[in-house]
Amino acid sequence: MPGFDLGDIAVDVVLKDIKNIHLSVYPPQGAVRIAAPLRMQLDTIRVFAISKLAWIKQQQKKLRAQEREAEREHIERESHYLWGKRYLLSVKEVDGAPGIELKHSRMVLNIRPGASDLTRQAVVAQFYRDQIKAKIPALLEKWEPKMRVAAKRFFVQKMKTKWGSCNPTAGSIRLNTDLAKKPAQCLEYVLVHELAHLLERHHNARFVALMDSHMPHWRQHRETLNRSPLAHQDWVY
Repeated sequence: MPGFDLGDIAVDVVLKDIKNIHLSVYPPQGAVRIAAPLRMQLDTIRVFAISKLAWIKQQQKKLRAQEREAEREHIERESHYLWGKRYLLSVKEVDGAPGIELKHSRMVLNIRPGASDLTRQAVVAQFYRDQIKAKIPALLEKWEPKMRVAAKRFFVQKMKTKWGSCNPTAGSIRLNTDLAKKPAQCLEYVLVHELAHLLERHHNARFVALMDSHMPHWRQHRETLNRSPLAHQDWVY
């Protein structure tokens, strides 16, 4: 793989059958990769990277400062969170279908005997996805008429670096599964944020005005969310 250094920043370059150049900065430490068209010269790619150097450093600083949760092992009395409330995990072996029950301050993981950690992890992840999906209809009913916008599709999935994303062209919105761990107002804030992107693609003055108009305290919700750690990840890119 070709590449070059910008001072102490190593830049990996991948040449692909694409039309445009794409710059990415990956967690957790800010590895830099550029995907460029097959015939683009390395010197041209270097000039592009230099023009984006300030942005690269800003993204690296942000990623390195982002707090991460400790890796979860899904064992007895481990701490897990739902809508900002702490639960202690209780693992219960059953012959029936796996799933999760909430009992006071306990999150009971019903699992088949001998189930692997990957299976336990999948059951917990599905539980969080289901929690978000259950809340979305009421939130859409509240916000879509207010904002005079409608999303065509919603996806709930594990996301490494973002709480949500929007594709205005397709009219689709994606929400991070881990939002189910945070206070409920964080999910509402992210949803409104992404709905606003259906009206304004960029984080410009118009976007800020939309947020101020519809959710005056959105900055407080953003601060709460930004103080919340993202999940532990095994990084592959």
